[in-house]
This record gives sequence, structure tokens and C-alpha cells, in this order.
Amino acid sequence: MKKHLNLLLIAICCQLAGLQFSSLAQERHAPQPPAAENASSKANLPPAQPDVTTTGTVTVEGQRIDYQAIAGTIPLLDENDQDTTARMFYVAYFKQGVSDPTTRPITFLYNGGPGSATIWLHMGAFGPRRVVIDSTVHMHGAPYELVNNDYSLLDASDLVFVDAPGTGFSRVLKGKEKDYYGVDQDGRAFSQFIMRFITKYGRWNSPKFLFGESYGTTRSAVLSSMLQNMYDIDLNGVILLSQILSFDNSIDGPSRNPGDDMPYILGLPTFAATAWYHHQLPQNYPNLQAFLQQVENFATGPYAQALLKGSTLDSTTFNQIAEQLHQYTGLPVDYIKKANLRIDGGQFEQQLLNNQGLTTGRLDTRFTGPSLDILSERAYYDPQSEAISGAYVALFNDYVRKVLKYGQNMDYYPAIYGRMQWDWTHGGSRTSVNVMNDLATAMKKNPRLKVLLNAGYYDLATPFYEGVYELQHLPIPDDLQKNIQYAFYESGHMVYLHVPSLKQLHDRTKQFIESCYAPAH
Repeated sequence: MKKHLNLLLIAICCQLAGLQFSSLAQERHAPQPPAAENASSKANLPPAQPDVTTTGTVTVEGQRIDYQAIAGTIPLLDENDQDTTARMFYVAYFKQGVSDPTTRPITFLYNGGPGSATIWLHMGAFGPRRVVIDSTVHMHGAPYELVNNDYSLLDASDLVFVDAPGTGFSRVLKGKEKDYYGVDQDGRAFSQFIMRFITKYGRWNSPKFLFGESYGTTRSAVLSSMLQNMYDIDLNGVILLSQILSFDNSIDGPSRNPGDDMPYILGLPTFAATAWYHHQLPQNYPNLQAFLQQVENFATGPYAQALLKGSTLDSTTFNQIAEQLHQYTGLPVDYIKKANLRIDGGQFEQQLLNNQGLTTGRLDTRFTGPSLDILSERAYYDPQSEAISGAYVALFNDYVRKVLKYGQNMDYYPAIYGRMQWDWTHGGSRTSVNVMNDLATAMKKNPRLKVLLNAGYYDLATPFYEGVYELQHLPIPDDLQKNIQYAFYESGHMVYLHVPSLKQLHDRTKQFIESCYAPAH
């Protein structure tokens, strides 16, 4: 994949008079499609490849599961339901030997970006094969290792991994990109895909779940409401991994949105967890969870009150807060004071291990890599993304062609950052995107809808405490808060890179799915 500006971090994309961040998951630029494919798209989409069906076996925590895999595309129609203007690629895994599909849940999974394909969840979390990532440093070169996934979710649900329009093998008719590249446009595309998929495979009466990662959680909030309103589809559950619902809360660059100090408050527990992991704290805290509870109390108490006072904060309190931030982040007191008690994610990634010439990861702060410029203010790249992407992309391209027998003469686009202009307008509003009300509306219209938040302590793309804050502030009745569950992991944005966390993610997700429906009798 093409490097951009010497591996400049593709994290921040400011648009629409407010702060919007694209590329929230697996941020990397992908190559432009070949000229031949662009040329063939001037009048029509390239011809669709036929769906391909294969069979396989996976062993999940000692249980053998035989499955049928289908790789193919679903056509999407224009607003008049006449012309095919896009095709969305999917890989579906159906457990064999199921006599009644109404007893078998089906889960739709997707990564985020926006602009990322779904190879990460597919090959790292819940597909039948898993990419081996054995450390928190840059992977060696090929050959890489693909193994049986002991924690595939096929023991709990049939799985449909979906590539967003324009990513992976999904294609958009040239000139129609604006119909798919946007918050609401993307939601409508996935809504139509799910409706057409469950029609094609006769799954209208199966328990239905969404599983989105990063921007995929934003999509899930929009999608949960759209599916109800457009197609009368009630979901059984929505599973969120590394959540962001309100973009004003992003720690990536809050200085561009002065007056809103919530990102600093919500990002502090992740700063603390990261400093704890890298042994940069002045004091020893033996228990991470107890330490983080202490930090959260400080963040929402004295720290929040100090930031709220702005320029009226007295010097004594200012110095006290700076000293406490040093105790919780490991950053020098002088640096904290120069930052006016407000440090964003990129600054923290650059500064924490700067005396060692290292930059921490953004997607997973356990990862480190050499700083490109130790004198810079912010990190110039994400060591985590660089460390794993080569292995994932190589093994998926190998797997999809050799095992799934699909895409022999096609290019697979892991990401389309830089090739698209995302429309951040949502519901007619051009203010900063906030989809909390979408999820809240879905929960109020369907009071049985349950939500599971999964979050990693070492995620600085979408800090774990941001997800907690957003769900605890949904505009829903208090009695619906009981429908929300929380799970936290000693991992990062891509929780599943840490194998013990992957097992926990599998077990908790399986338990959640099984709690959300009653099998037909």
C-alpha cells in the first residue's frame, strides 16, 4: 500500500466547520485502481463475478464446526430502485447441519475508517482462520502464518463479513460515489445490503446482530435506526468494538475545537493506562483496574472542574492539577504546564517515550516504533498500524483466492483513504457528527434491543472511557440503561491482537448473543 507523506499518520480529517476524523480504524492509504477498471466503469460497473461456495471446518474451543462459505456480491440499486450503482462484497459463513435457520443467529460484521475493508475483523477476530501476530513490534516479512481460529464466532452465530462500498472487492459506479461516501449514504447502503442479503438467503426470521469496529460503531448506530425505519427490521443486539458516536469527543485534535474540554477528560484514563504499561509512572500501581478507577474519579472531578474554569483557574490549583497529571501520565510537569493542562493523543504518543527515541501506537499504545522526528510535537505515524498491516493484507489476498476461490482477476483494496471525499452531513445537519440519538431512537422504538460495548484500555483512537461516557449519556429512559453491557480488555483498538483478550472477546460476545434471543420451539 502506498505510503503518504513519508508515513504521515492518516488520522485527522477536519471538515464541515467542526472537527471530523476519518480513518478511525486501520488508517492507511491504498493504491488507486488500475486505469482499465476505471475505464470500464464509465458507463457500467465491471461485470460481477459469480458467487463462489466452498466448505471448511474450524475448531472453536475444542468444538468442531463444519461450515459453508460463500464469497460474492450484493447489487445496490439507485434511489429509484432501477439501476445497479454499486456492488458490496461479502464473505458469509453458514454452519452446516442447521435444520431450522430461525434457531440460528446471523451477525453482520464490518470495520470502519470510514474507508476500510473488513479484513481486520475477518482475519483477526472471528473468521475461521486467524493471522498470527506474536508481539507488539513490527512483524517480520513474508511468509506470514495463518492458523485455525480457536475463537471464531461460528459457534454462536452465522457470520457475514461485509466490505463497505469502494473497499475490498466492493465497487461503486464511477460518478455515483457521492451516493455512498457519507454518514447517511453509507447507512442506507448497508441497510439495503442487509435487507437484500436476508431476502436472498431466507434469514428474515433469524435473530440478527450488528458488529462494528471503530467507525463501524458509528455506522451501527445509524444502521440500527435505519433498518427499523426503512425495512421494519428489529435487531436483537448491537455489538460495539472501540466506539465513537460523538466526534466532538475525539482525542485526536481537540485544540481545533476550543472550548470543548471533554476529549481531554475522556482520554486521560488511556494516557494513564499507557504510562502504566510502559512503566513510566512515578509511583507503582500494582492493579491496573483499581488505578484506572482512581484516574477516572480525578478526570471527572478535580480535572474537569479545573478545565471548566478556563482562564479564571487560580495558579495554586493549576500547579496542583499539573502535578497530578504528571503522576497519572508520566509526562514532565513543565510540559503539562506549557500545554495548559490539555494534551491530545498525538502529543502524548510522541512525548511519553521520547527520551528513548520511541513513539507509541495510536490504535494500540502497547506498540512502539522509532520516532521519525524526536523534535516534533506530535507522532508522525502509527507503529501499530505499520506493524501488522503487511501480514493481514498478504494473508487475506492469499486466502480469498486460494481457499475461497474468489477474486482471481480483481484487485482488493484494504482501504480507500485519499480516494474518497466523505460527506459528514448527518440528518441534514452539518455540525459535528453525533449519532448517539440514532442508537437511542433504536433502543426506544425497540425496548428489547441490547447493546454490548467492548473497549481496550490501550486504544488512543477511540479511548475506552469515551465509549462509557457516550453510552451513559444516551437520551434514553433510565430503565433502558440495563440493556447496555460493558467489557474491557488489556489490549488496544483491535482488541483481538492480544490473544487472551480475543478469547475474552469471543466468550463475552457469544454469551451476549445467546442472551438476546429465545430459540424457537
